[in-house]
Amino acid sequence: MILIKVGNFISSAAAPTRQLVGLGNAFVVSLALADLVVALYPYPLVLTAIFHDGWIAGYIHCQISGFLMGLSVIGSIFNITGIAINRYCYICHSLKYDRLFSSSNTMCYVVLVWALTILAIVPNWFVESLQYDPRVYSCTFAQSVSSLYTIAVVVVHFVLPISIVTYCYLRIWILVIQVRRRVKPDSRPKVKPHDLRNFLTMFVVFVLFAVCWAPLNLIGLAVALDSGLSRAVPEWLFTASYFMAYFNSCLNAVVYGALNHNFRKEYKRIV
Repeated sequence: MILIKVGNFISSAAAPTRQLVGLGNAFVVSLALADLVVALYPYPLVLTAIFHDGWIAGYIHCQISGFLMGLSVIGSIFNITGIAINRYCYICHSLKYDRLFSSSNTMCYVVLVWALTILAIVPNWFVESLQYDPRVYSCTFAQSVSSLYTIAVVVVHFVLPISIVTYCYLRIWILVIQVRRRVKPDSRPKVKPHDLRNFLTMFVVFVLFAVCWAPLNLIGLAVALDSGLSRAVPEWLFTASYFMAYFNSCLNAVVYGALNHNFRKEYKRIV
């Protein structure tokens, strides 16, 4: 799992082709970094907890581990949102793209993504929601601490970003269908094959993220709306949804390798 994340990050940062180092791919490298965060600190502590059948690293490490877990998760969804907006502007508003996503603007957007990510994580310390959960051997967000806060987390960290990304990709798909059907041939925009492949890659990344994280968020929302459900949710279901969600970070590298020729070439070069 850790090796997949490291390979994902290295191939994102090292690919030399113009297609892969374009400004829009700053978000891809940022997403790879978000995936890599959990591999360097929280995951080794989780493995230690599994081997000892309990958390032995102490309170401070628990809080840091939970913070970095959240940083990775929220950083991933915010970066996926940034990628979707970037692809939407590139394909649907190509005439304005160079101005909207200039070199300086793009770097500012990436910094903004991480600033918002940190801002979204900080409230966890005030509501003391980062706690050790023996079901998953991890220090993570406790859904039952505050119903109102849990609802806010699900809406801001999942529902809202997913809605924005869905809108962007729907508009892109509509444009692609129009181009393929040759609607208004004299004025139709041009969608290059490699742009379409890049869009397809990031669309699959988004779909996998939504599928992997939906069960855990739905459980959290249900528990927040009715606290009695926390005892009704089977332990195996919560555990499966939790590890399914965090396994998503490992899938991105597989998607890149399967759908993007440049990433496949970089993987071979690294190996």
